[in-house]
Amino acid sequence: MSAYKILEKHFKQISVLSGAGAILHWDSAVMMPDGGADARAEQMAVLGVISHELLIAPKISDLLDEAEVAASGLDVWQARNLIEMRRNWRHATAVDSDLVEAFSHATSKCEMEWRKAREDNDFKYLLPSLEQVISLTQQIATVKSEQFDLSPYDALLDQYEPGCNQERIDILFADLQDFLPDFLQEVLDRQASEPPFVQPQGPFSIESQKQLGLSFMTDLGFDFNHGRLDVSHHPFTGGIPNDVRLTTRYETGDFTQSLMGTLHETGHAMYEQNLPRDWRLQPVGEARGMALHESQSLLIEMQLSRSDAFLTYAYPKLKATLENKGGDWGFEDLKRLYRRVECGFVRVDADEVTYPLHVILRYRLETALLSGDLMVTDLPGAWNDGMEELLGIRPDTDSLGCLQDIHWPGGAIGYFPTYTMGALAAAQFFQAANAQVPNLMLDVSEGKFSSLMGWLKMNIHQYGSFKSTDQVLRDATGSILDTTAFKEHLKARYLPE
Repeated sequence: MSAYKILEKHFKQISVLSGAGAILHWDSAVMMPDGGADARAEQMAVLGVISHELLIAPKISDLLDEAEVAASGLDVWQARNLIEMRRNWRHATAVDSDLVEAFSHATSKCEMEWRKAREDNDFKYLLPSLEQVISLTQQIATVKSEQFDLSPYDALLDQYEPGCNQERIDILFADLQDFLPDFLQEVLDRQASEPPFVQPQGPFSIESQKQLGLSFMTDLGFDFNHGRLDVSHHPFTGGIPNDVRLTTRYETGDFTQSLMGTLHETGHAMYEQNLPRDWRLQPVGEARGMALHESQSLLIEMQLSRSDAFLTYAYPKLKATLENKGGDWGFEDLKRLYRRVECGFVRVDADEVTYPLHVILRYRLETALLSGDLMVTDLPGAWNDGMEELLGIRPDTDSLGCLQDIHWPGGAIGYFPTYTMGALAAAQFFQAANAQVPNLMLDVSEGKFSSLMGWLKMNIHQYGSFKSTDQVLRDATGSILDTTAFKEHLKARYLPE
C-alpha cells in the first residue's frame, strides 16, 4: 500500500473519532442531564487525546514526506487532500497531548458552567473556569505562533479561516466602521418617520413554531433522513455530514427569533449535507473554513429570508400555521417586521445592519483577551463600554452582555470575525446567483428553492476544502472577499431611492 493510501486510512480513523466527539458534544447541549457533565468532560478529553495522538504519531511525518515525494502520481483531489493532511498535522504537532487534554477538560467544564451563569446572570460563577480556558488558549496560541511564524491571534484564526490574518480583517472591518454608523442612523431615521405597523402579538405555541421551522427546512431541501432539529440554549449546527444535528430555541412571544435561528442553522446544515460525498472522511472533504460556512447560514437567514420573494412564499405559511394569531397583520407588516433595524443587545437576534457591529466588538475584545491587554475580570465592563460606543446602548445584565455567547467558554477565539466575513461573502454569492440563475427570485416566491440550492452546491458546497475561500469566491462571483456587494445590498434594501 502506498504512503498516501496508508494516510487516507489513518485520517479516516481520525475523522470517525472526531465525528463521535461531535455527536457527544451535541448530546451535552441538547439531551444530557446536568449530572453527566463531569463524565462527559472525561469522555471528550479522552477522545480528543486519542485523535491527537493518532495525528501526531511518529510514522505520520515519514508517511507525509514519502507521499509528497510521490505526489505526481496522485489525482488533483488526492493531491489537495495531501496538502490538507499536512496542514492538520502541523496544527496538531504544535501542541502536546497534555495541553490538548487540559484544554478539552477546561472547555467542557466551562461550557456547562456558562449555561448556569447565563441563566443566573452570574459572571463571577463563570470567572474561574473562563480564566482557565483563556489561559490555556493563550498557551496554545503561543506555541502555534512559534511553529507557524504567525502572530498568536493569526495562529488561532488559521484554525477557523485558513490563510486569513488579522491585518486583512482590520482592513475589512475599518471599511465597515467607516460606513455603518452614518448608514445606520439614516436607516433608523427613515424607519422612525414611517407610520407604525402591526406587530404580531403572541403567545405563539412552541409546537406551531417548530412545525413552521420544519416546513421551511423541508422546502429548502434539508434531508431529514440524515439530520434533525432540536432545542439548545444557543442555536448551533453539529454532528457530521451524514447525521447533521442543528438546534434552535423558542420564545413564545416572538416567533421570528426561532425562525431566523432555524433558517440560519439550516444554511450551515445544507452546506454540510452537500459536501463531496466521496471525500467525507478525509480532510479535503471538510468545509473550507468558517467564513464560507457562515456565508451559507447568513445567505439563507439574511439575504434570502428577508427578501420580498421569500416573504411572499412565507406569508401564507405563517398565517396558516400560527392560526392567524397576533392580530390583523398583513404582508407589508411582515416585511417591515423582518427588516426592522434597531440597536439591540443580542447578536443572534440582530438585524443585518447592526450585526457587523456586534462582531467588531467581540473581535476587539478577544484580541485584547488573547494579548493580555484585557483581563477576564474586566470583560463585563469592557463589553458594556464597547456596546455603548458602537451601538449606543448599555446592557443591564451580563446575560445580555458578555455571557450571551458560548464561543469563549468553548475556547473558540478567532471564530467571531468569520461571521462578518461570512456576511460579506453571502452578499457576493447572492448577487452572483441572481445574475446567473434565470428567474431565481420568481422561483423563491413560489417556494421553489432547488435552483438556488443547486447553484450553491455547484459553486461552493461540492468543493469542500479543495479550493481556498478566495478561490471559491473568485470562481463564483468574479472577485475575492470585499465589502462592495454587502454595502450595495444594504443600500438597496434599507435606503431605496
